[in-house]
Amino acid sequence: MTVMAERTSQMSVQEFETIASAAPETVTLEFINGRIGVKKVTDGDHNVIVSWLARRCMQGRPDLDLVYGQGLRVEAYREGRAKPDAVLAPMAHFAGHGEWADPAGALMVVEVTSYDSDTDRRDRHEKPTSYGQSGIPLYLLIDRNACTVTVHSNPDRHVGGYRDVHTAKFGEKVLVPGPMDIELDTEILKNYVR
Repeated sequence: MTVMAERTSQMSVQEFETIASAAPETVTLEFINGRIGVKKVTDGDHNVIVSWLARRCMQGRPDLDLVYGQGLRVEAYREGRAKPDAVLAPMAHFAGHGEWADPAGALMVVEVTSYDSDTDRRDRHEKPTSYGQSGIPLYLLIDRNACTVTVHSNPDRHVGGYRDVHTAKFGEKVLVPGPMDIELDTEILKNYVR
């Protein structure tokens, strides 16, 4: 176990991308803070939440796409690789970008928690730091464990993370600020938690 941890911490981005490209379609790999992470396979409720959000985003901003499965080069110097559950960007923005796109142009990243052991570390700490450091204007975390929606805005490119964080319980209305400028009624999310 220790040998694997040491090897993982010394892995280059190129080595990670080689491993990720050979992984079966049923596995989603990420590389954040020099560690490989495996995202749990999504369940039906997870997918319904992302579809619900896509409809809300398209109603408010039909000029944008909510893209599923797009990998992003994140962290300082683009040394991390994340696959958010969805990325909001101008229509066709990621055409021709390949599996790991530069986050420039991404307006919002979305994560919906899965019921796995590293959700706290990954979705609540590492990813907001990486996404903010990359300058992505918004990070929306739909947390099924805590039954909350957290909107991170005003990214801090130097330290990482976001200067403004607002958390609301499922059932409350949530304002997603510019560049989205929409209000989400999260009552329906109560139906998609265990």
